[in-house]
Amino acid sequence: MRLPLALTLAATLALGACAGFQPLYGDAAVVKGLVAIQVKAPEGRTGYLMRQHLDDAFAKDHSAAPAYAMDLSLGEARYPRGVRIDNTATRYEYVLTAAYVLKTLPSGALAKSGVVRVELTYDSADQPYASISAQQDAQDRAAQEAARRIELELAVWLANGGKVAAPHPVKPVASR
Repeated sequence: MRLPLALTLAATLALGACAGFQPLYGDAAVVKGLVAIQVKAPEGRTGYLMRQHLDDAFAKDHSAAPAYAMDLSLGEARYPRGVRIDNTATRYEYVLTAAYVLKTLPSGALAKSGVVRVELTYDSADQPYASISAQQDAQDRAAQEAARRIELELAVWLANGGKVAAPHPVKPVASR
């Protein structure tokens, strides 16, 4: 009889220690800031997927005027892994690197920049269609994960006040 009472008391005390906790997306500034980001992605399938996943992650409101513009650049690489004796790859590693620059609108001042890298593997089947399908699925999964990481970086940045990045001072080059 005393054990359930002790467990209840311990749980109550533990939850009481979380009084200052606030969920990241519970801050109205975070939600308002993410909704107001206009994404400019490069052409191509992966660029399209990234823009779609970012718009979904930010809960983009197309009727609202954007407060930020994000320029996105992508790098993709595919490496054969799991090579058979006849030198045919049975597995590939797909690497997606997404660099973003967030600028305030209408001034165009740099607000934040960053780079995320996603690495994943996929099987390559002997059938051509299955192999293409697996590669496209890997692109989609990588784009979704990169969008999730960018969203998290920006949400943390906005929760911490979303300060506009200060320009780096240019160091004078010593002349000879």
